[in-house]
Amino acid sequence: MQTRQPLAPAIARAADLARASEGRACAKQHAKGKRTARERLDLLFDPGSFKETGRFIGADINNDQAGCAVVTGMGQVRGRTVAAYAQDFSVRGGTLGAVEGDKILRLMDEAMRVGVPIVALLDSGGARIQEGVAALSRYGGIFRATCRASGMVPQISLILGPCAGGAVYCPALTDLIVMTRENSHMFVTGPDVVREATGESVGMDDLGGGRMHASVSGVAHYLAEDETDAIDYARVVLSYLPSNCEQTPPRYDYVATRADRRTADELASIVPERDREPYDMRDVIALIMDYGEFVQVHEMYAGSALTGFACIDGRSVGIVANQPCVMGGVLDVESSEKIARFVAMCDAFNLPVVTLVDTPGYRPGSDQERAGIIRRGAKVIYAYAEAQVPLVTVVLRKAFGGAYIVMGSRSIGADEVFAWPTSRIAVLGAQGAVDIIHRRELLTAHERGEDVEALRRDLVNDYENRVVNANLALETGQIDAMIDPAQTRDAIVSSLTALSSKRRSERTSRHHGNPPL
Repeated sequence: MQTRQPLAPAIARAADLARASEGRACAKQHAKGKRTARERLDLLFDPGSFKETGRFIGADINNDQAGCAVVTGMGQVRGRTVAAYAQDFSVRGGTLGAVEGDKILRLMDEAMRVGVPIVALLDSGGARIQEGVAALSRYGGIFRATCRASGMVPQISLILGPCAGGAVYCPALTDLIVMTRENSHMFVTGPDVVREATGESVGMDDLGGGRMHASVSGVAHYLAEDETDAIDYARVVLSYLPSNCEQTPPRYDYVATRADRRTADELASIVPERDREPYDMRDVIALIMDYGEFVQVHEMYAGSALTGFACIDGRSVGIVANQPCVMGGVLDVESSEKIARFVAMCDAFNLPVVTLVDTPGYRPGSDQERAGIIRRGAKVIYAYAEAQVPLVTVVLRKAFGGAYIVMGSRSIGADEVFAWPTSRIAVLGAQGAVDIIHRRELLTAHERGEDVEALRRDLVNDYENRVVNANLALETGQIDAMIDPAQTRDAIVSSLTALSSKRRSERTSRHHGNPPL
C-alpha cells in the first residue's frame, strides 16, 4: 500500500521559494526607485487583509520560479472588499502571456460576480513576444472584460511603470487613470518607433510621461508625486464610490457646527459682482462641502472647468463647476469632454451631481470650430440629458447662451435649480446683446456726433435690468428659487434629501443610444 508523502516539506519549500522570489523582486525594483508588486498591494489594502489567489500559477518550482508576472487577489480598502491585480516587472519584465492573462480574467470575472471595484497596478513591458498571438488574445479578453465591467463596478488604473503598445487600452477603458511624475509612461508607440517612422526625436516624458498626460492629453485623471500618493488617491476615490452600480454611495456621519454657519456667511464676499472679475471656484466649493474637502478629477487638464468628489452632510456627491479664474470659466472642447465623462461616471455609480455655474458661454474662435466644438460640446448635453441621478444646480453669477442650457439647467434635466440674487441669465451678456440689438441706434448716434458710449451704457443698464437678471428664469419656472449665498449649502442638502428616493426611469427597448463620441 502506497503511503502519502507528508505535506510539510512541500509547504516549507513553497514558502522558501516565495521569500526568495520576493527578495529578488526587491533587489530589482528598489534599485529603480520602485516598489515590488506585493509591496504596492500592501499599500493599497488595509493591513493584513489582502488574500492572494493563484500564487504559484505559472510557477516552475523545480527551477526556483515562484510564479508568473502578475499578482492577483482581494482584500479590504477602508473596510470594503476590492479586487486588484499588480504586474510584477521583476518577472519577465511584467510582460503578459497566457498565464498572466488568464489570472487577470479570472479575477475580473470574480469581481463582477461579487460586485466589487477592480484596481489595476500596471508596470509591464507589454505582450510577451515569445507567446505571439496567445498573448495578444489575452489582451483582447481583458479589453472585453473591462468593457463588460464598465458602469457595473468602479475600475481604477494606476500606471506605476511602462505601459505601451496595445496594453495602453486596458487602462484607457477604465474609469480613472492615475500616473506618477517619475517612472510612469504610456504610449501606443515608443520613442524609437516614432523616430524610425516619422523622423521625430522625442523623449519618453514628452511622448507619454505622467505630466504630459495629466495636463495636455487628458489621459491621466491624477498626477501623483510618487507611488504612495498614487495609491492613496485610489483609496480616497474608492471611499466616495459604491462597490457596484446596484448600491448607493457611502454615507458618513456629519454633525453641523457653528463654524458651518460662519463659513456659509463668507460665501457672499467671495464672488465679485462684476462679471469679468475672476475668483477661484474652489474657495466656494470649500465653503459648501463637508470639512472643505474636494477631491479633484482631471485637476491639471481643461482648467476652465472643475470636476471631483466631495461630501455634503455626509452624502457623497460629484461636483461640476465652472472655474472663472481660468479663461473666465468658458466651455471649450477639453472642458466639455471633461465634464461629460465625469457626469456619466457619477450617473453610472449613483452619485448625485451638484453643478455650480458661472460661465460666459462657449469659447469662440476658429480653432475651437476646427477642433469639433459642435460635436465635442454636445457630449455635455448628452451626459446631463441621460443622467438619472439627482441633479442640483446653483447659478452663482452668470450663465449665458448655450452654456447655460448644458450646465445642468432645468430644461436639460436638473431636478432643482437655484440662483443667487445677483446672478445673470440670458442668451448673451449685456454688452454683446446691446451691440447686436441696438446696432442701428448706436450707428445713428455716432453719425449725429452724440455720445455713443453714454448711450451704450444706458442701453446696457436697461438690458440688464429687464433681461439679464434671473427674474425671467424664475418667472418661467427655469429656476426653483432665488437664494441668499449663505443658504446655498442648506438648499443643496434639502434638495438631495428630498431626491434621495429618486428612481431611474424605465428604459426603452433600444439597445443603447448613440452619443456624439
